[in-house]
Amino acid sequence: MHAWSTGAGNCRPAEVRMEIEGPVPNVSSQCEAILRTLPAWFGIESSILQYVRDAAELPTFVVRDAAQIVGFLTLREHFPAAWEVHCIAVRASHRGQGLGRALHEHVERWLAARGARVLQVKTMAAIHPSPEYAETREFYAALGYLPLQVFPLLWGPRLPVLQLVKVLAGFAPERGVYDRPARTLPANERAR
Repeated sequence: MHAWSTGAGNCRPAEVRMEIEGPVPNVSSQCEAILRTLPAWFGIESSILQYVRDAAELPTFVVRDAAQIVGFLTLREHFPAAWEVHCIAVRASHRGQGLGRALHEHVERWLAARGARVLQVKTMAAIHPSPEYAETREFYAALGYLPLQVFPLLWGPRLPVLQLVKVLAGFAPERGVYDRPARTLPANERAR
């Protein structure tokens, strides 16, 4: 468990204690309540219900104040070294206080301790007009994510998806690994 206090300069009273825990079970209903405070990001009912089901199955981390869970992050493992932020949300009344960043950084340390090397996340691409998702892309850029690819139809028409990736701390590729010349195939192995 990771704990800290919010200080002056935030919209909350000084010395409100926040705790990060995870992975934790049985938090789906609290996750649903958080998602429903964010209709500009989570406004498709079927998607909300899927994220709630996923919170019951996937590793889920939470941030709580004294009274309630105010944020969560679910992870999906693709390979032992490659994970995805499946869903992250902070209750609307608690946004802008660094809770999402603290939650994400906690998860990064948890993953690195287990040998994970890369983390990815998908969000709406810049060609989508949503100012909320522009804010989301800025959040991920501040965390060190880099854009990798846009999938125009992955989530459906008019929902272009941007895939972002991040190398976790301590796992930079060895120097020069991408500078080595490609192996040239002998003439008898080349495609004709």
